[in-house]
Amino acid sequence: MAEQDRQARAPATLAVVGGGPGGYAAAFRAADLGMQVTLVDPEPALGGVCLHRGCIPSKAYLHVAALLDEARHAGTYGIEYAEPRIDRQRLRAWKDEVVSALAGGLDSLAKARRIERVQARAVVRGAQQVELQKLDGDISARTFDFILLATGSRPALPAPLDLDSPRVMSSTDALELESIPQRLLVVGAGYVGLEMATVYAALGSRVSVVEAAAEILPGMDRDLARVLEKKLVPRLESLSVSARITDLSEDSRGVVAHIERPDAAAADERFDAVLVAVGRIPNSSGLGLASTRVAVDKRGFVIVDAARRTAEPSIFAIGDLVGGPMLAHKATHEGIVAAEAMAGHAVAYEPNTVPAVVYTDPEIAWCGMSEKEAKAAGLEAETVRYSWAGSGRARTLGAAEGLTRLTVETRSRRILGAAMAGNGAGELISEAVLAIEMGALAEDVASSIHPHPSLSETFMEAAAAACGVSVHLPPARKRR
Repeated sequence: MAEQDRQARAPATLAVVGGGPGGYAAAFRAADLGMQVTLVDPEPALGGVCLHRGCIPSKAYLHVAALLDEARHAGTYGIEYAEPRIDRQRLRAWKDEVVSALAGGLDSLAKARRIERVQARAVVRGAQQVELQKLDGDISARTFDFILLATGSRPALPAPLDLDSPRVMSSTDALELESIPQRLLVVGAGYVGLEMATVYAALGSRVSVVEAAAEILPGMDRDLARVLEKKLVPRLESLSVSARITDLSEDSRGVVAHIERPDAAAADERFDAVLVAVGRIPNSSGLGLASTRVAVDKRGFVIVDAARRTAEPSIFAIGDLVGGPMLAHKATHEGIVAAEAMAGHAVAYEPNTVPAVVYTDPEIAWCGMSEKEAKAAGLEAETVRYSWAGSGRARTLGAAEGLTRLTVETRSRRILGAAMAGNGAGELISEAVLAIEMGALAEDVASSIHPHPSLSETFMEAAAAACGVSVHLPPARKRR
């Protein structure tokens, strides 16, 4: 009986497979809830792709790109600088310092929670067993009460672009900054492609961007994309939409791309390097899921319920592996939900909105519904816009081309969505996220005093416009 009581009190055991933003968040929360956690990842440090080869390195370089662009255009304000000299080695070292500091912090947090770290590749061998394949060849199997899969995704490389050459880079390769090519072709004008195009153009590359869709940032509303396009296009050698790369080959002088454009004859162009940024695919193959009841859809995404539980009750999955927005903050939130569900809490992943940001210059950020999406959901909605040309703070920053947009429910004036294009949009969008999650009305935001002069005022002004009470816009027709 005593042995049964001891076993009943033993903490639940959890294997977290993957140490990225979702995996380590789940591990930390599970440990805080009293679970005995083992975190398995082939990498020596926590943080995953986001910290080491994605979000953080790219934002470090984008900060430098913004500095370079500001210095080059300071003449507008009567200040002249010499052309900046770029020390690529020091730039890489600074990026590495940023990553190392953050990774060290995560390591300390894991140790403080007594989380067991295993540097190995994990393969699931049934509902509760994980095979650990260490880098030295040692293989062992362990049993856990729960398994959480957080293996993320990897860059997609379609067949026409799959050229085995160091000159053909994924976004991961591009962030190593091994060289600054004289001519760079970026395939894909999504957020990753445009962010990296921004970086390399600022560092001195002549950048050409090719996008198969009819516009940059496919799926994004044009009023937002145009704000970016106006500033981005002059920095590029060329931007081609509705265009395709049908073949890549290499010779002694570089990579030859066969480009088909709608407004010109197909032609071969030579580049020193090619960056392929056409999307990502989930890391679901090779996990041993066939030995379980875990279901995978036709695109390779693991199917989960609201608690992030798979069809195998002891196995959970989160992040890029389960689809939806492939964003670090979404994975973190899912990881916390999954850990709490394992601990018996009544929780579900059901955010009203997940914000997204394109960290170009200017930034674009959005959350919630557009007017079109709201109407498709059966809601009566309308859109209001506030141009940053009327913002004193935007004018002082040389950012008058910016835009803040709100989608509101027509009768209640409840805020359904928001979008911003301009300096610091990635920071500004959080107020809109909170408003949507709290079910705020446009009146709530309009009557909340914002500091002047600030860019955050543009959100207040847009809300005031939605209520027909903006004093910084022409008189609006009164609502009945």
